[in-house]
Amino acid sequence: MTLTIAAMPAYNESKSIANVIMGCKKYVDKIVVVDDGSSDNTAELAESLGAYVIRHETNKGYGTALKNCFETARKLNANAMVIIDSDGQHDPNDIPKLLTPLKQGYDLVIGSRFINGNGKNVPLYRKFGMKVLDIATMMAGGLNVTDSQSGFRAYSKKAIENISLNGAGMSAGSEILLQARDHRLKHTEVEIHCRYDLEDCSSQNPFIHGPRVLLRLLRDMEYRRPLYYFTAPGIFLGAVGVFMGLKFLQNYFYYGGSLPFGPTFLMMLFSIIGMFMVFTGIILHAISKMIYQIKYR
Repeated sequence: MTLTIAAMPAYNESKSIANVIMGCKKYVDKIVVVDDGSSDNTAELAESLGAYVIRHETNKGYGTALKNCFETARKLNANAMVIIDSDGQHDPNDIPKLLTPLKQGYDLVIGSRFINGNGKNVPLYRKFGMKVLDIATMMAGGLNVTDSQSGFRAYSKKAIENISLNGAGMSAGSEILLQARDHRLKHTEVEIHCRYDLEDCSSQNPFIHGPRVLLRLLRDMEYRRPLYYFTAPGIFLGAVGVFMGLKFLQNYFYYGGSLPFGPTFLMMLFSIIGMFMVFTGIILHAISKMIYQIKYR
């Protein structure tokens, strides 16, 4: 027997959650709602509509709620899971679009707001911020997708079993893409539409959310690709320092006099910092490789 569930994190979504649950019921076998410390009657509404509700006594963050979604899917032995926002931005009628590729062998299906010329209704500042996060997610070692921050995704049984979140914040969407690449999950994107005309459609201020996610991705870059972000720049700085030193020595032997203090000090600084970065990158690479082997093998 196969079980397909729709799971949604929810925080004070009493105005919209009933419509989202009713819309999802047409396409899945079970609804899971993670009530993340709501102060309204979100949980009661979800339960009255037959949803399986997990309650947090306090607000623990989007990442923790998503982690509960995956844990519950494993507990229920689900064969497929659709994650959808509970604020009404996503159209539940798009669920079949996400589930169909799972039947074709994909493990992760991302509902993208930007493929096929889509995304005309997305505010310009959001587009810019999302593109920055898309690039940062890819550079950190994640999948190359057009909408890394999409909250509307579908997961196969393999993905459900392998993805295990650590972060509590909104960077969980990017963290999933990093783990998807680690576990070689087959992915694709499908076109969806997202509403931005709803009152209080997002509990996260994009000017706060974006920098937080970017900061977390930069930390992941340090852990996942230290050779790129430490050793390579270190080699460049060291090479600049050596070149400057050779040039100064050449001038000294040909023209005599004394070495200029400022440029000489800068040359020494470049050389020392470059050497430090090279060895730091190599050590971090060895540590991260060891952690990866312990964690995934």
